[in-house]
Amino acid sequence: EAQLVESGGGLVRPGGSLTLSCAASGFTFDDYVIGWFRQAPGKERETVSCINNNDETTTYADSVKGRFTISSDHAKNTVYLQMSSLEPEDTAVYYCARDFSRTGYGCYDHNALDAWGQGTLVTVSS
Repeated sequence: EAQLVESGGGLVRPGGSLTLSCAASGFTFDDYVIGWFRQAPGKERETVSCINNNDETTTYADSVKGRFTISSDHAKNTVYLQMSSLEPEDTAVYYCARDFSRTGYGCYDHNALDAWGQGTLVTVSS
């Protein structure tokens, strides 16, 4: 059974940094696109960033470009999201999920995602 487990959330001041981890198990890590998604209170879930573990291509939401970096450690089957210059608007529950289409389509249509993690809360506040 495919499983993803997030960790690394917490409280950080505006302008600060935080790194989230998404540990994968139960499937062939290199065959899939894994993404980070977030949902703020009262808002719809949005795609933050995706990485294709087959060719390392990445995509980012415009709101995080230049501030967030997604990466994979294939030895640890883990996807990271390095977040810097954090803003209060980044406050949300962050989730990772697997794109079962294996094409990256899930980064645009969340119906193509599965193995959702439980989420980790990131709060940016002074």
